[in-house]
Parts: sequence; C-alpha cells; structure tokens
Amino acid sequence: MNKLNGKVAVVTGAFKSIGASIVEHLAAEGASVVVNYANSITGADHVVDHIKEKGGKAIAVQGDVGRLFAETKKACCKLVNNAGVYESAYSKPSLWNTSKST
Repeated sequence: MNKLNGKVAVVTGAFKSIGASIVEHLAAEGASVVVNYANSITGADHVVDHIKEKGGKAIAVQGDVGRLFAETKKACCKLVNNAGVYESAYSKPSLWNTSKST
C-alpha cells in the first residue's frame, strides 16, 4: 500500500547518505519527492535517477533551506530538514586548539 500517494515531500540534504535514504523510502511509499541540494548536482541527479528507475517521481532542486521552508509551508507539503552545516574541529586549527585544551 502506498500511504503517500498524491503527496509531495521536500527533503533537504537529500543527495547522499541519510537524506538519500529518506527520499527513497518516501518515494517507495508513493510520494513525489524533491531532492534538495546545496552544491552536488551530480549526487542529487543520481538519487533522482535511482528513484525514477524504481517507478517513483522525483526532481532535484538546488536551494536555500530557509527559502525552502517558507515555500513549502505555503504549499502545504512535507519538509524533512536533513541538511546540516557545521564546523569541525578538524577543519579549523583554531577550533582544534580550543577542543584539544579542554
């Protein structure tokens, strides 16, 4: 049974790992999915192609997460915010030195 037939789901950070799994599961349940990405059109297109190969409906959309929240709220769709931006202690020496000293 496809519980999500006729529904649209927008998933941020959906081009790899957890996000890709989320959109694939939503599509398997009948939802049309929007694969949101920030930079990797290649990764997003790969996920879209995989969903379409299994008979699902999907598109890739590059976009700002804040704008997506606003537009999705207006359109009454489901939005799964999976995207995250973080600074790792390994990416900045100043953070590494701070974390190392605690």
